[in-house]
Formats: sequence, C-alpha cells, structure tokens
Amino acid sequence: MIAKLKGLVDTIGEDYCVIDVNGVGYLVFCSGRTLGNLPPVGEATTLMIETHVREDHIHLFGFAGEREKDWFKLLQSVQGVGAKVALAILSVIGIDELSTSIAAQDKTVVGRATGVGPKLATRIITELKDKVARFAVTPPAGMIAATASQDNPLVRDATSALVNLGYRQTEAYIAASNAVQACDGEVSLSDLIRLGLKELSQ
Repeated sequence: MIAKLKGLVDTIGEDYCVIDVNGVGYLVFCSGRTLGNLPPVGEATTLMIETHVREDHIHLFGFAGEREKDWFKLLQSVQGVGAKVALAILSVIGIDELSTSIAAQDKTVVGRATGVGPKLATRIITELKDKVARFAVTPPAGMIAATASQDNPLVRDATSALVNLGYRQTEAYIAASNAVQACDGEVSLSDLIRLGLKELSQ
C-alpha cells in the first residue's frame, strides 16, 4: 500500500499528475488545488497518497498534506460521495471554508462542486456537521465560534434574519456565532442581529 510519493513532477494533467520516482512514473489523481500548488515539471515534490484497490484497478490519489487527505476520506463516508466527487469538492472549496460552511449548514457552498446537487449537498451537511470540529486542526476564530454555536437556537434565528437581509448564510452564521460568543451574559435575538450586522458591516 503506497502512503507517500517523493519524486520529480513528470506530467501535470487536468485532474492528475505523474510523479517520477527513480524512473518509475506513478499516475496520481489530485484535486485542482493540489495540482495548482505543484512545482514546475522536472522539480521535486512530495504527495501524501491514498491508495484505492478495486477488482479492476488500483488508483492513487495525491494530496499536498494530511488535512486534505483526511477530508477526502471523510467526504467519502457520506453515501453518494465517491472519490471523483470528493476531489471535485476539494478542488473548488478550501478546507477551512468547507469546515465553516458545514458548521453553518450552508449547502450552497458545497453545491458549487461539480456533481453535487441540492440533495447530495444537504446529505453532506447533515452527516458531517457533527464531525467538522475534530478535522479543523487549526481552525480560524470564526470556525471556533461557529462550531461552538451549532445547536444554539438564537444563533439559528439570527442567521436566518441576516440571510433575509441579503447576507450569505455562512458569513451570517459566523457573525451571529461571534456575537453570541462576545456576550458574557444573556443575549436577546435583537442584540444578536444588531451585533451581527455590526460585524458584517466592518
């Protein structure tokens, strides 16, 4: 089982690259982000590898780091998400944005990926919302607040109100989450909306 490849970039394709390791070329499927961060052809690189062995093929999937590899596996734990769809999601959405949008239950972000319709986006959000915190190794402050506020009904109501005012769900959710974290005592819905608007206007 191959877990890592260290060699020279031989070829960069649309959804794959070939890594030359001591004269042997390994075909590795990668997300658009990983491919975009590869060095030029002929230069050295290292990829973390997930090996898929099937009856009719052996596929190698490559990642710039362990976090992307972990998310690749996590996404495939959702019914209907295979390797191709998981790579499509990781190609268009950064890991931190993906974590935050799932915590915010914002299916429009996940829905940007090719092959992810509304039903699948909803399933991804629903099945992964309780798992994102442990995959956010170094989450931004907004992610910490959003994760901590997942089950707060006031945050959900404030988010809905901010969305109705024209803000995107993820940014509205983070603003409302930050607002409730900033308040030491009890806070009202109107206070959360006001503080959320203040943060969003900055």
